Amino acid sequence: MKKFIDSPDSLLTTSLRGFAKAHADIVDLNETPHFVRRKHLKPGKVALISGGGSGHEPLHSGFVGFGMLDAACPGQVFTSPTPDQMIAAAQAVDGGAGVLFIVKNYAGDVMNFEMASEMLDLPNASVLVNDDISLPKTHAIGRRGVAGTSIVEKVVGAAAEQGYDLAACKALGERVVSATASLGVALTSCTVPALGHPTFTLGDDEIEMGVGIHGERGRETVKLADASHIVAELTQHLFDELQPAAGQNVLLHVNGFGGTPLIELHLLYELAHARCGERGLTVQRSLVGNFTTSLDMAGASLTLTVLDEEMLKLWDAPVNTAALRWGC
Repeated sequence: MKKFIDSPDSLLTTSLRGFAKAHADIVDLNETPHFVRRKHLKPGKVALISGGGSGHEPLHSGFVGFGMLDAACPGQVFTSPTPDQMIAAAQAVDGGAGVLFIVKNYAGDVMNFEMASEMLDLPNASVLVNDDISLPKTHAIGRRGVAGTSIVEKVVGAAAEQGYDLAACKALGERVVSATASLGVALTSCTVPALGHPTFTLGDDEIEMGVGIHGERGRETVKLADASHIVAELTQHLFDELQPAAGQNVLLHVNGFGGTPLIELHLLYELAHARCGERGLTVQRSLVGNFTTSLDMAGASLTLTVLDEEMLKLWDAPVNTAALRWGC
């Protein structure tokens, strides 16, 4: 294992300190317990809080700021944050209009956010993100929350900034989730620092379809194919899931898992954009880059969101975070 770390135990704290100093105009860091909060809070707005295990940067801390999250609670690598982090973050950023938790559908995250919600003496609600279509809807633990989470955080974050109340933010978030689907493929595993070796191994001619974002295997190991073939398979599954009608507007998000260069991500975008055109869809908005990563995994996911006019306007609304910034 070759990584820029002193110790797996100190990795998160040291990294968070560096992140907070690098973006001191946007965020503040609370160390006990860990959470990143928006530096300039807006009284009277619904406070948005998300979080999860570290290793997915810039998700979630990189999305704290104007127009997105008010706080993010990072756990250790691929480990859920604890209820005390969420409660402390909620109390720190509450603006008097309630708190909305945006939760990825992983057992630890769901359990701990539910505990925080029950213990929190503030009006609050939750949106559960489950955009990963690699698992069937009937799966025992439900579908996982992956790269579509950032879409939810951006759209709902803009709505909260514009004065939507708690119930409206929750309803909007659930609408975005239902309009969003993601599917990923890995060329390599990632290496968790505390483990010290790749989580799984692939042959030189193998790829893993339907991977999650925690280094877990996908739904099947298949032979490596060219990019056009891979994109055709991914997009077909997305179309089958969402059933978008010809003429509909969509947002196309090509997300890197941390170890894939942008030249390849933009190639994937070109191929996926063409597939959308063949389907009769209009790609109105795009997002390409490493936004929901899995440490150093080589691979990518495609996310498609079917946009209505409200979602489109909220996507375009100003945002100022470490990872997303426009209109400011």
